[in-house]
Amino acid sequence: MSDAIIDVHDLTIGYDQRIIMQNLNFTVKKGEAFCIMGGSGCGKSTLLKHLIGLFPPMKGDILLFGESIVTADEDAKRNLMRRFGVTYQGGALFGSMSVAENVMLPLAEYTGLSEAEQREVAEEKLKQVDLAGFGDYMPSELSGGMKKRAGLARALALDPQLLFFDEPSAGLDPITSAELDRLILRLRDQFGSTIVVVTHELDSVFTIAEHVIMLDKKARTIVAEGSPMELRDHSENDWVRQFLSRDGLKH
Repeated sequence: MSDAIIDVHDLTIGYDQRIIMQNLNFTVKKGEAFCIMGGSGCGKSTLLKHLIGLFPPMKGDILLFGESIVTADEDAKRNLMRRFGVTYQGGALFGSMSVAENVMLPLAEYTGLSEAEQREVAEEKLKQVDLAGFGDYMPSELSGGMKKRAGLARALALDPQLLFFDEPSAGLDPITSAELDRLILRLRDQFGSTIVVVTHELDSVFTIAEHVIMLDKKARTIVAEGSPMELRDHSENDWVRQFLSRDGLKH
């Protein structure tokens, strides 16, 4: 598909010989807000780590921008990685570096900008996530929500076309979580970014997602795909409907 940013084909993922998920096939379109959902321990974050090239799959292929990140050589993989940003749980900031220095890391690695130019970009990215003036703070001086936004500023440093979020609302209170959801959508709309979010937080899913896939730990594959509201109201899978409507079905 010409508008596909991510194409996943017949993917099997796991560790050593243990299969976590298999027979995964899905597409993320340009400009889409896409969520990967499922119960705790089903393999959501493991799938994300494969999508960004941290782990090789056991089988299948992952195309980013039409190019395989699975078979890419080191130079090609580096070029692909420059085109997306990742925010990790908790922000994953380096505690010994200031907030601005954390944001500058991708600029130091992937660009030839001077330190002063890197600092200027970092300040702009912090402004975009409502952290203007916090560049000289240390991560330990930030609240949980601010750390998440600082991590997002770092993910935005190279102006990526694709943004990955790993459990962005984890550990946040409902108000801070809702603010972060709105920020994610604002950035998508402002910059035309494609958004992929790993989460099981339903409030975030219904706020952010246009399209979701649902992973099932027992089936070890995708058991539903579509808009979250359509799946909640019309899925033929009882577990999917109850998961999305918070009915608390044991599974």
